[in-house]
Amino acid sequence: MAVAQSGEMQGDWFMKIIMSRKIILLAAVVSAAVMGGCGQEKVMLWNGRDFTGWKLFVPDKNVDVHKVWTVRDGVVYCSGVPKGYMRTVAAYGNYDLHVEWRWVEKPTNSGVLLHAQGKDKVWPRCIEAQLMNKKAGDLVLMDGTGITIGGKKIQDKSKEYIILDKKKPCNEKPAGEWNSYDIHCGKDGCIRLCVNGEMQNEGFKATQRSGWIGLQSEGSPIEFRNIYIKADYLPTNLILV
Repeated sequence: MAVAQSGEMQGDWFMKIIMSRKIILLAAVVSAAVMGGCGQEKVMLWNGRDFTGWKLFVPDKNVDVHKVWTVRDGVVYCSGVPKGYMRTVAAYGNYDLHVEWRWVEKPTNSGVLLHAQGKDKVWPRCIEAQLMNKKAGDLVLMDGTGITIGGKKIQDKSKEYIILDKKKPCNEKPAGEWNSYDIHCGKDGCIRLCVNGEMQNEGFKATQRSGWIGLQSEGSPIEFRNIYIKADYLPTNLILV
């Protein structure tokens, strides 16, 4: 009987260990699902110091891109001329992007390039989140891209670009003050634009759902800061915070 009881106790002890490990494993899975789900992993796309992880592009090879794009007091400064962009070296899909911008002088034109692909040129095949003065929140379909809004697919491959107006009145801040762009790009092709916390535009079933992220040089001096994403898939050469 003593031997039998000892065996039963060992069996109970063993089962308790198995159950406790299952509980721990289940807790880990739940935690991963909560913390590692879509939009949960934050990555600074711009490190606040230099252009590591970014490519600076203007069409004219005689132009020094480092005079167009510089770092000043911890922010990205763009001269606005000539036309071009800084873009991520890595491609992304299914993410939430945060960008802050302000106009240094007279506001003119710029934009955030989403899902950009193909050869570097002005302008690449992409969908743009507009930053033109008083137009932040517009969507711009570049080089034949398409998206569905209000149940209607909008695409014309013969046009250089198509502008899709924002839904609400302009809520941008005046020159010298910081604005925020929060952009959701879902794996289902959803693109949602929020300017200073207010949703301005939304489309679905975008024809491009991954690619580079870019910031335009297209007008007058503009500054950018706090450029980060939250996403499922993250390249290993970026800064987790």
